Amino acid sequence: MSHTQAEGVIRNIIREIAQTCLSRGQTLTETLIAFMVKAVVLDPRNHFNVDRTLTKQDVQKLIELCVDKLMDQTSPTLNTIKMQVYFDMNYTSRREFLEVQERVLQSRLLSLSREITDSRAKTREDLKNLYGKIVSYAIQRSNLGSATDINTVRETTAALQSIFPQSQLATFMSLLKQDKEQQLSELTLIVSGIRLFNKDSRKGGEGIQNLPSILNETVPAAAADIENQLAESQRLAWQYTALLENIYEQDTKHTECPIHPDLLKQALYNTRQHEAFLTFILADIIQSAKEVTRLQSDLKTRMTLLKDTVHTKTTVPTSQVFPHFTALASLWTGLEGEMLLLSMLTNVASGLRAFLSAQSLLSPDQLELLLHGLQVRTDADRCSETAEEHIVESEMSSCEWCFRFEDVPLQYKGFCGFTLVKKNGLLLPGNPNIGVLKHKEKYYAFSSKSAAYEFASEADEFVSAVVEMAKRWPELIQLLQLHQEFASVTPYSEMQSGQKLLVKTISKSDASMQTEIHPLETNIVKSYEWNEWELRRKAIKLANLRNKVTRSMQTDLSHMRRHNSTQTFLPKDAGSQTKRDGESNVPKPQVYLSGLRGGTNMMKVDLTRAVDE
Repeated sequence: MSHTQAEGVIRNIIREIAQTCLSRGQTLTETLIAFMVKAVVLDPRNHFNVDRTLTKQDVQKLIELCVDKLMDQTSPTLNTIKMQVYFDMNYTSRREFLEVQERVLQSRLLSLSREITDSRAKTREDLKNLYGKIVSYAIQRSNLGSATDINTVRETTAALQSIFPQSQLATFMSLLKQDKEQQLSELTLIVSGIRLFNKDSRKGGEGIQNLPSILNETVPAAAADIENQLAESQRLAWQYTALLENIYEQDTKHTECPIHPDLLKQALYNTRQHEAFLTFILADIIQSAKEVTRLQSDLKTRMTLLKDTVHTKTTVPTSQVFPHFTALASLWTGLEGEMLLLSMLTNVASGLRAFLSAQSLLSPDQLELLLHGLQVRTDADRCSETAEEHIVESEMSSCEWCFRFEDVPLQYKGFCGFTLVKKNGLLLPGNPNIGVLKHKEKYYAFSSKSAAYEFASEADEFVSAVVEMAKRWPELIQLLQLHQEFASVTPYSEMQSGQKLLVKTISKSDASMQTEIHPLETNIVKSYEWNEWELRRKAIKLANLRNKVTRSMQTDLSHMRRHNSTQTFLPKDAGSQTKRDGESNVPKPQVYLSGLRGGTNMMKVDLTRAVDE
């Protein structure tokens, strides 16, 4: 079966499952159905072989199994998978969310911006309409009030006229389209800053919400609500963990428990997944609170600087106030983004409650009765109990252990893989202080020292056992982040309805091959050169431009019609030597006269030294 045919079969299976569930009163998304198909195929208990083409009986069996699982509304597993799908489809990281909101705003104003930049207004009425469109664009782009409110329009028009009077429209229309868009954005920021300044000065600001005050109330309230939900999920997870530990410690089934252990285990997965998602949301809200505090502080500081700049002055240079207005608008836009982000996070958290089926599995009275006499330990209690346990590297010298784990991503989201395998899927948090095992570039934490030693002694077997367990309980793939172990399973946010689902795990390997350069001697071109510089060298050698002279001439018809140039080689600097400097040294003549003082006989004595001396 070709790839296209396989995709067609999968689409038909998904479509038939969706129609069957719809006829029974359940409307399900294709993403949920697609993952359920994968989960059913991966489960070894269903005996599907991805290496062969599905027969009609296999397809019918697959559809029936998927419909049965999707229609079981009391199954915590189904609710956990729905929760995972809902979170991945609705939750967005902080940076991505703000980028998406910016793109949505730009696309919403694209037609209006195009009308402004492409306008060819000439008459007075057309220019007036163009100016009104610029005012409307400034209101909608800044989100400061409604473009249909007459007071907001008047205030924005007055602010725009103070920096961009209607008489400058001719200059604006003469610009290039890119320059028009840039000036439009700059005008919007300055106008928004002016309106915010007027609002703070109690001289305007019609229709502008008091975002700092609203955020100061909503952010702490949202954080407190998420913390309460998180505490409730953690409490349920600790209670279900205590029940499962008590059951697994006995040799026989816990006959007093009215719920099957597998159902309790599914409820534990459900609460742990809800806890993990709420932890993500709470971290984003805390970061948002810090960002709101920073933005409000910068906004207050900038407003103070602006007031000091324009205080008791009738005219102020634009180079001094325009940067302040632009900064005010940018800071206010940041506060609006935080408001939208907070709304998204609270909506996602509210939507997750519908999939927390662990609360309805046992009534509070039943849970209290089952927990009678049992010790319910928190995750912190378990870590404190094993605080004195530490790995001795000399006892397991063949393994690599880490004791600094601040930035180390732990496998299985920090849960103990040994306990997960040995206690039939029980999730116990690992304590990194015991020691973190590094195995094949992955890091594992454990709930006890003995668990760490046993896991390290047979690490590959335990890793494979965890993968096999995830095939039976598909919610563990997302909960424990096992997507790398399942090459045929993609995260929900990356899944498409038309994607090929029944695929075999892909194994990769490096390969290389070598062939002869020219198998046939007759195909060899002796003059071929692969090096471009060698070709250039040959071309220069053939041209021999140094021995050539470039000449040009003009006629009466071509005079003053083209540029002419002549290339010559300048004469080289040269020098010559015609004579050599020389010198000689001879004795200095010295003569002595004696008998000059009162004597009658004078004698002349020659004291000059000989030349050859």
